[in-house]
Amino acid sequence: MGLMRGRSSSWALMAMVVLMLVAHNEVKMGEGAQVSPSQCKEERQLGINHCKSLVFGQPASPACCERIRVSHWECVCPAVDAKLVALIDVNRAISILRTCGRTVPRHFKCGAVNFP
Repeated sequence: MGLMRGRSSSWALMAMVVLMLVAHNEVKMGEGAQVSPSQCKEERQLGINHCKSLVFGQPASPACCERIRVSHWECVCPAVDAKLVALIDVNRAISILRTCGRTVPRHFKCGAVNFP
């Protein structure tokens, strides 16, 4: 059971980070920035490292909020599949995004998630 719980926590962490990173995406979508696969991998890993505490119900740290503000949508949205979305409380994600100074546009779609 401990292993399953660990995997669930890892997925939940990744899911939360993915949704948090979406906040900055509505700003960058029109810019057409080219991001390499290695840059995306690094951005995702940094997001996970800086935002781990969210899984345990703690608020976003300044480092986590910075990650949310600088990450690219091109790196985030492809990772958002139905399994990931099933683990996420979208309202909590939106609340965290707002706390970090970002908004989520109405009806924004990123991967398999549709924001209200």
